[in-house]
Amino acid sequence: MNIYKKIICGLCILSLFACATKNNVETAVGYGWSNNSVNTVKFRKNALTSFKNFQFIGYYDADGTLVLGKRKLNTTHWDIVKTPYKGNVKDAHNSISIAVDGDGYLHVSWDHHDTKLRYAKSKLPLGLDLGNEEPMTGISEQKLTYPEFYNLPNGNLLFFYRSGASGRGNMVINSYNLEDKKWSQLQTNLLNGENNRSAYWQAKVDSKGVIHLSWVWRESWDVSTNHDLCYARSKDGGLSWEKSNGEKYTLPITVATAELAWKIPEKSSLINQTAMTTDAKGNPYIASYWSDNNIPQFQIVYLENGVWKKTNTAFRQTSFYLGGGGTKQIPISRPDVLVQEQGKNRYLYLLFRDKERDNKIAVAYTNLNQGNSWKVMDLSATPVGEWEPNHDISLWDKKNKLHIFVQKVNQIDGEGLAKTEPTMIQVLEINQLPK
Repeated sequence: MNIYKKIICGLCILSLFACATKNNVETAVGYGWSNNSVNTVKFRKNALTSFKNFQFIGYYDADGTLVLGKRKLNTTHWDIVKTPYKGNVKDAHNSISIAVDGDGYLHVSWDHHDTKLRYAKSKLPLGLDLGNEEPMTGISEQKLTYPEFYNLPNGNLLFFYRSGASGRGNMVINSYNLEDKKWSQLQTNLLNGENNRSAYWQAKVDSKGVIHLSWVWRESWDVSTNHDLCYARSKDGGLSWEKSNGEKYTLPITVATAELAWKIPEKSSLINQTAMTTDAKGNPYIASYWSDNNIPQFQIVYLENGVWKKTNTAFRQTSFYLGGGGTKQIPISRPDVLVQEQGKNRYLYLLFRDKERDNKIAVAYTNLNQGNSWKVMDLSATPVGEWEPNHDISLWDKKNKLHIFVQKVNQIDGEGLAKTEPTMIQVLEINQLPK
């Protein structure tokens, strides 16, 4: 990138986040690959995470190198390290996921789409210098997709991934123990597609350490065969699982035994791999989108007093149909979901972007306890392309602060590549959410 283009890009960054809420902060991190959406896909867990007074970030730069960054919270300077590792950035599935364990070690997994495990750990606590690639358990590590880390309250980590291919994959869960600094496998096939289908999940660990898991089933490689929203939870770190009424599952869970949180037929433009959160009582909230009448709408399915309920945002006005394979160019992003409770008020927030709104970063919100209609507000002044939201989950859970990973990216339908210059990666800090 020549100096003129850098200056122009820098000027664009200054105007990118002219936020509708006051006193928000945007911090530049570095230039990243933007020819597809590999840096911003929704199933990154995590793109951005915090430990004590430090925040960590991971992304691919222009030549596909895995880059790590660290800063002290409430500062704007990032320490950036180009690791010796690269990924196949031409495939948007091959994203980077990071987490920090309770001892402060950074764990990184990257570059997967039906390929062998790629995993490394920092040499020192709070360090960015990674050790050698290594296996976790050596079991079912040859054909991985969708690696995701989750933090447990005791400092241990969970690692979820799909073993096998789209339409016939199984869900594996590994556990990292701080005491012996080793990984073990808890589940080899928690969600069993029975070689006929696969599950696409999202998960949330609540403040008490309960693991909440939801998923849709897909009958083939075609996203149009997504159907039904199902649920399970674990109160013992992932060893045993139960339904929302406490009934124990016989493992593995299959399409016949799964608890149905919401019935959704195939060919409903139902998206997969979205987001979950929980409230103070441990009730799960599952965000997704699908179509009831040819217009896909963002919808939230949630548990209240033991009963599954749904709120439909219903503000979208344009139709599209979700079908086919590969990474899609979709008019809307998958949503991120947050709950904020204040007294008798229970505010729900959805982070998203929508071509209807010129692909700007937006937030939809409502007071669920008052039955208010959904309102929408833009958080950016200019488009972010095919970006999808990732926020610092650890920071939100511990301090109720919302930091969002942002990069303007492009996605050509079906794993196509755009020809664009690298774009600046930023962290957007939302200091006041609307009510």
